[in-house]
This record gives sequence, C-alpha cells and structure tokens, in this order.
Amino acid sequence: MGEDARALPARGGSAGVRPLGGEDLAPACPLPPCQHLLARCHFPPAGQPLVCAVSGGPDSLALLALACAAGCRVTAIHVDHGLRPGSGAEADRVAEVAAGLGAAFRAERVVVAPGPNLEARAREARRSVLPPGTATGHTADDQAETILLNLLRGAGLDGLGGMRPGPVHPILGLRRAETRALCAAAGWVPLDDPTNRDPRLRRNRLRHEVIPLLCEVAERDVTAVVARQAELLAEDADLLEELSLGLDPTDARSLARAPRPLARRAVRRWLRDGQGHPPASAAVERVLEVAAGQAVACEIEGGRRVRRSRGRLWVSGPPEGGLPG
Repeated sequence: MGEDARALPARGGSAGVRPLGGEDLAPACPLPPCQHLLARCHFPPAGQPLVCAVSGGPDSLALLALACAAGCRVTAIHVDHGLRPGSGAEADRVAEVAAGLGAAFRAERVVVAPGPNLEARAREARRSVLPPGTATGHTADDQAETILLNLLRGAGLDGLGGMRPGPVHPILGLRRAETRALCAAAGWVPLDDPTNRDPRLRRNRLRHEVIPLLCEVAERDVTAVVARQAELLAEDADLLEELSLGLDPTDARSLARAPRPLARRAVRRWLRDGQGHPPASAAVERVLEVAAGQAVACEIEGGRRVRRSRGRLWVSGPPEGGLPG
C-alpha cells in the first residue's frame, strides 16, 4: 500500500542483486551511482543497524538499496497481508534482492479481513509486526498526499507538518520518479499493485486526479510546493511543542493565562489515551474552559472526566484515574 508498484528482480542481471534463475547467470554488479540521492537522505551513521519495511515496490526497494549504500547494517522485513493471490511469493523475491545487497531478511504475515477501512486496517496490521523505528520508503510525493489528506480531515499544525525526515523516513527528500529511476538503473522490474489504482481509496484519487489537476491549475509542481510547506510548518510545530513543555497542564491558573496554542498542546499531551491518541480539538477547548473557570468539569473521549478543584485540574475514568502525571 502507498507505492505504485511492487518490485521483482529482473532476470539476466541487476545492479547489486544476484539475478533470479540458475547458476549460469552473471554475478552481481555494484549498485549504480547514488551519492546524489544519499545527499538528500537521512540514514543513521554507517555501521548502525536499521530495519527497513520492504514491500518490494520501487520506493521501498530504493530505501533498501540506499540504506545498504549508506553503510547501515540493514534488515529488510516483508509483510504479506494476504490480500492478493500469489502475494506470498513476493517475499521470496524481496529476500533475493536483500541477499544480493548483503542485507538480512525476515518475512512476516498478517491477516486483514475484508471490509471497510481496509487500507487503515492493513496499515495497523503491518505496524503490529514491525519493530519501533522501522524505516519506511515514503517519498516527497507521499508527503504531499499525506498533507492533503490531513487537510481534508481538518488536521491542525502537526498534521500539516506531515512526516518528519529522519531514520524512520530517510528518503522523504526524494521523489517517486527518482526511486523508479534507481530501480531501473539497478535492473529491477516493478510488480504491479492494483490497490494503488483503486479509486475507492481516497489517497489514490488524490494521487491520480487531484494532484495532477492542482499542478495544471497552478502551472507548477504542486507536490514540491506542498512538501516544502510541510517542512516549514513542521518547524513551527516543533517550536510550539518545545515551548509548551514548560507549562503544567494541571495548573488551572497557568493554563488559563498561557498563550492558547501552548495551552492546547499541553492539554493534548496530558490527555493522550492509552494508545497515544490525543483528544479531539473540541474536547481540548472544553478542558480550557474548565481551566478558565467557565465550567466546573467536562467529559472527554474514553469515558474520562476533567474537573477543577483547588486550582488544579484532575482527570478520572479510563484508561487511568486519579491525579494525572
């Protein structure tokens, strides 16, 4: 999911990968030059371990190749969702690519039942078997799509800041065309993933319909504009988050006097649920009304209740009761 295709090593030789087939095939060749791409990536220092989620598509395959070229000790993990006939065979092909690049490999399989929200449920299932900090092959094109999706959902500053570049998203500065070009230079032929053309998925409609139309209207590459805007907004969001760390969200008076953007952040951080999800914006505003003395208490998600007593805010109910930390 999220890549335009899934990858298959080409027969007859590929850069950095032993070709599929018999012993009479040519030996592996070095990777094509990629220093110009590595300069825009955010991999850990050479010699450090890095787990990469590799579906086999052009983005994740480029991630794997660049991580190896950066000198990381790479483990590629392929997750089979079992959503397409023959999907299990893709793991074997990714394993061959990983072996040719000198990376370790592990296959995982998850079960995703048919039904609504398939893309989101498949994503959650994939995350459940990937170690924390696993690197993914998201590109600047994925970033632009994510920002637009978040905008449609009514996300705030953090959502419009999108994914952050770093070891988890090391190739976020690259374009999808560049990952495909790297695969072509290496001799890898993508396998087609039909889910990336399914118009029932909102991301696909953004990718194939909305973004091309925006580029036509703006007469420029909108993806680059949106990705750059995300970088700027992410810096603003990070600054506000840092400033809000000095605010005690249980001190009603301090919370009421603080600048509203900082107060909102302090409350969201304090009231994250057991899965790390922040409360809805409307719930945050209700809590701020309690802090300002405009209400005695309010209800928030998860059956929890926030009340003010002796100048402090208290939260009770699941998932945790008593005085918040």
